[in-house]
Amino acid sequence: MTDERKVWLNGDLIPWEKATVPLLSHGFSRGSAMFDVFMVYDSPEGPKAFRMDQHLKRLQRSADLLGMEMAYSAEEIVQAVKTTVKANRLKQGIVKMLAYWGEEALIDLVLQSKLDLAIFTIPHGGVPGVDKAKPISACITKWRKIHPLSVPVAAKACSNYLNGYLARKDAISRGFDVGLMAGTDGFMAEGSIESFFLVKDGVLKTPHLGPILSSITRMSLLEAAPTIDIPVAQEALTPEALYTADEI
Repeated sequence: MTDERKVWLNGDLIPWEKATVPLLSHGFSRGSAMFDVFMVYDSPEGPKAFRMDQHLKRLQRSADLLGMEMAYSAEEIVQAVKTTVKANRLKQGIVKMLAYWGEEALIDLVLQSKLDLAIFTIPHGGVPGVDKAKPISACITKWRKIHPLSVPVAAKACSNYLNGYLARKDAISRGFDVGLMAGTDGFMAEGSIESFFLVKDGVLKTPHLGPILSSITRMSLLEAAPTIDIPVAQEALTPEALYTADEI
Protein backbone atom coordinates (compact mmCIF):
# COMPACT_ATOMS: atom_id res chain seq x y z
CA MET A 1 0.00 0.00 0.00
CA THR A 2 1.26 3.46 -0.82
CA ASP A 3 0.42 4.70 2.69
CA GLU A 4 3.09 2.32 4.01
CA ARG A 5 5.81 3.59 1.69
CA LYS A 6 8.35 6.21 2.63
CA VAL A 7 9.76 8.97 0.45
CA TRP A 8 13.12 10.62 1.11
CA LEU A 9 12.57 14.38 0.87
CA ASN A 10 15.36 16.85 1.65
CA GLY A 11 16.92 14.61 4.26
CA ASP A 12 13.77 13.24 5.90
CA LEU A 13 11.73 10.10 5.37
CA ILE A 14 8.06 11.03 5.08
CA PRO A 15 4.87 9.12 4.21
CA TRP A 16 4.22 8.72 0.48
CA GLU A 17 1.03 10.79 0.59
CA LYS A 18 2.87 13.71 2.20
CA ALA A 19 5.31 14.03 -0.73
CA THR A 20 3.56 16.94 -2.47
CA VAL A 21 4.28 20.41 -3.84
CA PRO A 22 2.12 23.54 -4.13
CA LEU A 23 0.26 23.86 -7.42
CA LEU A 24 2.09 27.15 -8.04
CA SER A 25 5.51 25.65 -7.38
CA HIS A 26 8.11 26.45 -10.02
CA GLY A 27 8.69 22.77 -10.76
CA PHE A 28 4.99 22.20 -11.45
CA SER A 29 3.67 25.47 -12.87
CA ARG A 30 6.84 26.32 -14.83
CA GLY A 31 7.72 22.73 -15.79
CA SER A 32 11.28 23.08 -14.53
CA ALA A 33 11.56 19.81 -12.59
CA MET A 34 14.06 17.16 -13.66
CA PHE A 35 14.59 13.54 -12.72
CA ASP A 36 16.58 10.38 -13.15
CA VAL A 37 15.53 6.79 -12.70
CA PHE A 38 17.22 3.40 -12.51
CA MET A 39 16.48 -0.21 -11.64
CA VAL A 40 17.41 -2.07 -8.48
CA TYR A 41 17.75 -5.85 -8.83
CA ASP A 42 17.57 -8.58 -6.23
CA SER A 43 20.75 -10.60 -5.62
CA PRO A 44 22.12 -13.04 -3.02
CA GLU A 45 24.04 -10.11 -1.49
CA GLY A 46 20.97 -7.87 -1.38
CA PRO A 47 19.59 -5.18 -3.73
CA LYS A 48 21.96 -4.04 -6.49
CA ALA A 49 21.53 -0.72 -8.32
CA PHE A 50 22.13 -0.69 -12.08
CA ARG A 51 24.86 1.88 -12.86
CA MET A 52 23.70 4.32 -10.20
CA ASP A 53 26.97 6.24 -10.56
CA GLN A 54 26.17 7.02 -14.19
CA HIS A 55 22.62 8.06 -13.36
CA LEU A 56 23.87 10.42 -10.65
CA LYS A 57 26.34 11.95 -13.10
CA ARG A 58 23.49 12.51 -15.55
CA LEU A 59 21.33 14.07 -12.84
CA GLN A 60 24.11 16.54 -12.08
CA ARG A 61 24.61 17.10 -15.81
CA SER A 62 20.90 17.89 -16.19
CA ALA A 63 21.16 20.50 -13.43
CA ASP A 64 24.23 22.03 -15.08
CA LEU A 65 22.56 22.21 -18.49
CA LEU A 66 19.50 23.89 -16.97
CA GLY A 67 21.57 26.32 -14.89
CA MET A 68 20.30 24.89 -11.60
CA GLU A 69 22.13 24.00 -8.40
CA MET A 70 21.77 20.69 -6.61
CA ALA A 71 21.53 20.81 -2.83
CA TYR A 72 23.21 17.43 -2.33
CA SER A 73 26.42 15.81 -3.56
CA ALA A 74 26.52 12.48 -5.37
CA GLU A 75 27.84 10.81 -2.21
CA GLU A 76 24.96 12.22 -0.16
CA ILE A 77 22.42 11.05 -2.74
CA VAL A 78 23.90 7.53 -2.71
CA GLN A 79 23.34 7.38 1.04
CA ALA A 80 19.83 8.77 0.61
CA VAL A 81 19.03 6.06 -1.96
CA LYS A 82 20.31 3.38 0.40
CA THR A 83 18.20 4.81 3.22
CA THR A 84 15.08 4.88 1.04
CA VAL A 85 15.59 1.37 -0.34
CA LYS A 86 16.10 0.01 3.19
CA ALA A 87 13.13 1.90 4.65
CA ASN A 88 10.83 0.49 1.97
CA ARG A 89 12.36 -3.00 2.13
CA LEU A 90 12.80 -2.88 -1.64
CA LYS A 91 14.33 -6.01 -3.13
CA GLN A 92 13.72 -5.25 -6.80
CA GLY A 93 12.15 -2.29 -8.50
CA ILE A 94 12.60 1.30 -9.58
CA VAL A 95 14.33 4.22 -7.88
CA LYS A 96 13.22 7.63 -9.12
CA MET A 97 15.01 10.81 -8.07
CA LEU A 98 13.16 14.07 -8.62
CA ALA A 99 14.95 17.43 -8.34
CA TYR A 100 12.80 20.54 -8.46
CA TRP A 101 11.98 23.98 -7.09
CA GLY A 102 9.14 23.40 -4.66
CA GLU A 103 8.66 27.06 -3.82
CA GLU A 104 5.84 29.02 -5.39
CA ALA A 105 6.75 31.11 -8.43
CA LEU A 106 3.76 33.19 -9.49
CA ILE A 107 5.89 35.93 -11.05
CA ASP A 108 9.56 34.89 -10.84
CA LEU A 109 10.76 32.90 -13.81
CA VAL A 110 14.35 32.36 -12.60
CA LEU A 111 14.99 31.28 -9.01
CA GLN A 112 18.34 31.29 -7.20
CA SER A 113 17.64 28.70 -4.49
CA LYS A 114 19.02 25.16 -4.53
CA LEU A 115 16.78 22.37 -5.73
CA ASP A 116 14.62 20.20 -3.50
CA LEU A 117 15.28 16.48 -3.89
CA ALA A 118 12.82 13.62 -3.51
CA ILE A 119 13.62 9.91 -3.85
CA PHE A 120 10.93 7.31 -4.52
CA THR A 121 11.07 3.51 -4.71
CA ILE A 122 8.54 1.49 -6.69
CA PRO A 123 8.54 -2.33 -6.43
CA HIS A 124 8.63 -4.15 -9.76
CA GLY A 125 9.18 -7.81 -10.51
CA GLY A 126 10.81 -7.47 -13.92
CA VAL A 127 11.90 -4.99 -16.54
CA PRO A 128 9.20 -2.32 -16.91
CA GLY A 129 7.33 -2.27 -20.20
CA VAL A 130 8.85 -5.46 -21.60
CA ASP A 131 6.85 -8.60 -22.39
CA LYS A 132 9.17 -11.11 -24.05
CA ALA A 133 6.25 -13.14 -25.38
CA LYS A 134 4.77 -10.28 -27.40
CA PRO A 135 6.45 -8.29 -30.18
CA ILE A 136 6.24 -4.50 -29.94
CA SER A 137 4.57 -2.67 -32.79
CA ALA A 138 6.02 0.70 -33.76
CA CYS A 139 5.38 3.53 -36.17
CA ILE A 140 7.13 6.72 -37.19
CA THR A 141 5.14 9.40 -35.39
CA LYS A 142 4.09 12.69 -36.95
CA TRP A 143 5.83 14.55 -34.11
CA ARG A 144 9.50 15.50 -34.43
CA LYS A 145 12.06 15.31 -31.64
CA ILE A 146 12.57 18.73 -30.07
CA HIS A 147 15.60 20.53 -31.47
CA PRO A 148 18.68 20.69 -29.16
CA LEU A 149 19.00 24.42 -29.86
CA SER A 150 15.51 24.95 -28.42
CA VAL A 151 16.07 23.15 -25.11
CA PRO A 152 18.94 20.93 -23.90
CA VAL A 153 17.63 17.49 -24.86
CA ALA A 154 20.51 15.88 -22.94
CA ALA A 155 18.87 17.12 -19.73
CA LYS A 156 16.33 14.71 -18.27
CA ALA A 157 13.85 17.53 -17.74
CA CYS A 158 10.21 16.69 -17.06
CA SER A 159 9.03 19.29 -19.58
CA ASN A 160 10.93 17.54 -22.38
CA TYR A 161 8.66 14.54 -21.94
CA LEU A 162 5.63 16.39 -23.29
CA ASN A 163 7.32 15.70 -26.63
CA GLY A 164 7.44 12.00 -25.78
CA TYR A 165 3.85 12.00 -24.55
CA LEU A 166 2.62 13.37 -27.87
CA ALA A 167 4.63 10.77 -29.79
CA ARG A 168 3.24 7.91 -27.70
CA LYS A 169 -0.33 9.26 -27.91
CA ASP A 170 -0.05 9.53 -31.69
CA ALA A 171 1.19 5.93 -31.89
CA ILE A 172 -1.56 4.56 -29.66
CA SER A 173 -4.26 6.44 -31.56
CA ARG A 174 -3.02 4.73 -34.72
CA GLY A 175 -2.98 1.26 -33.14
CA PHE A 176 0.75 0.97 -32.34
CA ASP A 177 2.60 0.45 -29.07
CA VAL A 178 5.49 2.85 -29.66
CA GLY A 179 6.07 5.95 -31.75
CA LEU A 180 9.58 6.60 -33.07
CA MET A 181 10.50 10.23 -33.72
CA ALA A 182 12.69 11.72 -36.40
CA GLY A 183 14.53 14.92 -35.60
CA THR A 184 13.88 18.25 -37.25
CA ASP A 185 16.73 17.33 -39.63
CA GLY A 186 14.74 14.33 -40.89
CA PHE A 187 17.01 11.67 -39.38
CA MET A 188 15.79 9.18 -36.78
CA ALA A 189 16.16 10.18 -33.13
CA GLU A 190 14.40 8.06 -30.48
CA GLY A 191 11.06 7.01 -29.03
CA SER A 192 9.08 8.55 -26.19
CA ILE A 193 11.23 6.90 -23.51
CA GLU A 194 13.12 4.46 -25.72
CA SER A 195 16.50 4.49 -27.39
CA PHE A 196 16.37 3.37 -31.02
CA PHE A 197 18.61 0.63 -32.46
CA LEU A 198 18.52 -1.33 -35.67
CA VAL A 199 20.54 -4.23 -37.01
CA LYS A 200 21.73 -4.23 -40.62
CA ASP A 201 24.16 -6.81 -42.03
CA GLY A 202 25.22 -7.84 -38.53
CA VAL A 203 25.99 -4.29 -37.32
CA LEU A 204 24.09 -2.77 -34.39
CA LYS A 205 23.34 0.84 -35.34
CA THR A 206 21.93 3.77 -33.37
CA PRO A 207 21.69 7.53 -33.92
CA HIS A 208 24.44 9.89 -32.78
CA LEU A 209 24.19 11.71 -29.48
CA GLY A 210 23.30 15.38 -29.78
CA PRO A 211 19.62 15.36 -30.72
CA ILE A 212 18.81 12.55 -28.26
CA LEU A 213 19.07 11.82 -24.54
CA SER A 214 22.36 10.35 -23.34
CA SER A 215 20.73 7.08 -22.30
CA ILE A 216 22.55 4.87 -19.79
CA THR A 217 20.92 1.79 -21.34
CA ARG A 218 22.05 2.92 -24.80
CA MET A 219 25.60 3.41 -23.51
CA SER A 220 25.53 -0.03 -21.86
CA LEU A 221 24.44 -1.75 -25.07
CA LEU A 222 27.16 0.00 -27.07
CA GLU A 223 29.72 -1.18 -24.50
CA ALA A 224 28.40 -4.72 -24.20
CA ALA A 225 27.78 -5.65 -27.84
CA PRO A 226 31.47 -5.68 -28.93
CA THR A 227 32.30 -8.07 -26.07
CA ILE A 228 30.23 -10.71 -27.89
CA ASP A 229 31.61 -9.75 -31.31
CA ILE A 230 28.68 -7.60 -32.44
CA PRO A 231 30.05 -4.48 -34.16
CA VAL A 232 28.35 -1.18 -33.34
CA ALA A 233 27.98 2.11 -35.21
CA GLN A 234 26.60 5.52 -34.30
CA GLU A 235 25.40 7.19 -37.45
CA ALA A 236 22.65 9.23 -39.08
CA LEU A 237 19.75 6.90 -39.89
CA THR A 238 16.93 7.82 -42.23
CA PRO A 239 13.32 6.71 -41.67
CA GLU A 240 13.72 4.54 -44.79
CA ALA A 241 16.42 2.55 -42.96
CA LEU A 242 13.71 1.03 -40.77
CA TYR A 243 12.13 -0.73 -43.75
CA THR A 244 15.36 -2.42 -44.81
CA ALA A 245 16.62 -3.29 -41.32
CA ASP A 246 17.10 -6.93 -40.32
CA GLU A 247 15.95 -6.16 -36.78
CA ILE A 248 14.79 -3.09 -34.84
